[in-house]
Amino acid sequence: MGRLFGTNGIRGIVGKDMTPELALGIGMAAGIHFGGTVAVGRDTRTSSKMLLDALVSGLTATGISVIDTGIVPTPCLQYYVKTSKLAGGVIITASHNPPEYNGIKCVDSLGMECSSEDEDHIEALYFGRKFKLNGWDSLGSIRQADAIPRYIRDIVSRVDGEAISHRKPKVVLDCGNGAACFTAPDLLVRLGCELVTLNAQPDGRFPGRLPEPVPANIQELMRIVKETKADVGIAHDGDADRVIFVDDKGEYIFGDKSLALMAGDILAGRGGIVVTPVSSSSCLEEVVKSRHGEVHYTRVGSPIVARAMYKLGATFGGEENGGLIFPEHQFCRDGAMAAAKMLEILAHHREPLSGLIAGLPQYQLYKTSVPHPPGMRDAIMEQVRKRTAGLRVIAVDGVKVIHDDGWVMIRPSGTESIFRVFAEARDKEKAERLAREGAAMVRDIIGSLEAQASQSSSK
Repeated sequence: MGRLFGTNGIRGIVGKDMTPELALGIGMAAGIHFGGTVAVGRDTRTSSKMLLDALVSGLTATGISVIDTGIVPTPCLQYYVKTSKLAGGVIITASHNPPEYNGIKCVDSLGMECSSEDEDHIEALYFGRKFKLNGWDSLGSIRQADAIPRYIRDIVSRVDGEAISHRKPKVVLDCGNGAACFTAPDLLVRLGCELVTLNAQPDGRFPGRLPEPVPANIQELMRIVKETKADVGIAHDGDADRVIFVDDKGEYIFGDKSLALMAGDILAGRGGIVVTPVSSSSCLEEVVKSRHGEVHYTRVGSPIVARAMYKLGATFGGEENGGLIFPEHQFCRDGAMAAAKMLEILAHHREPLSGLIAGLPQYQLYKTSVPHPPGMRDAIMEQVRKRTAGLRVIAVDGVKVIHDDGWVMIRPSGTESIFRVFAEARDKEKAERLAREGAAMVRDIIGSLEAQASQSSSK
């Protein structure tokens, strides 16, 4: 049996890996797995309607009634599933990937992305092909529903709207031609913002920019924030479960900074547990400890973070990529909730966003990667563990080596044949040096393993 689900659902190139046949089969498997009413949704990609139709055919063929929410952010669908007390949900999205990609993400009855055990069961049903299909008189029904109003109302209710409206912040919003087009402008207007929008027309070709809100893709947003003297810039990814901010000077704010800033604000005067992957910046831990809180580290992946938060009763959590989780709202990444919370923080402080960020502990994070031959991942990881034995190591996910003035983390990608290398230190040069050393070790291990394999084959 193969493996379909990665760290965030099933992803692939349309017409190659991601096909109507796959969506149909997953629909039938998910229908048997959930066994009750399922909500579905999609992002703006050109292939999403095609894949959704195939998925819905599979669901209804197994007798499952379907509620179609249309084009919605992933967290909007998740909120609808949770509050409607449905058996589950499925959304067609490839999040931040380029337009040729698409994906399928399954959601459980709590609105959380399905656990690995649930995904294993859906995969087993899919590959086993033992689908029990209903006859003409017992097929599932399909109806449409508007999931957006309830979702936006809840976000508005969870922030100090009066303070935000009183400050009337000037916001430049970049929807990235994605699902945020249907929610983010309305939310910010309701909160009393003076709003300028970019790429706010839904278009699955993503003509304005690529869906991933990395610095190279949001240069226009950064320029316009600076030129218009806006208070903040907001950029969403394709399915709006993540958000990246630009400060009042037009500077890009990396996700580790917004994560730490929000953690400090949320924990102030109450403490609590913050859950984050082991790859997150030490900046977060410093801020959390200064607020008498505790950091709980997990493996990389937002579903893993969300489930740990649920089990621990955490106060806050998230990743360094702009994926923030507010448990009082729901246990999943939510870009709209994060945007509203950032506006509340600005409304409660006299300092501009650039000043608030400057007040955080300063660390430099550097990332690189090393490709590896297929089938060699586990052997490489074993050698990495051997070579770092005796050092201060956190082995929650891959190997994270702690130095007195920084750390380096080496872990295999869950979706590509590469090893990711993260390094952090107080200064950029140190972080880059640690990352280069980690990458060099991985390359040396690959060379040694290839040499051993060559010697064995020549005997």
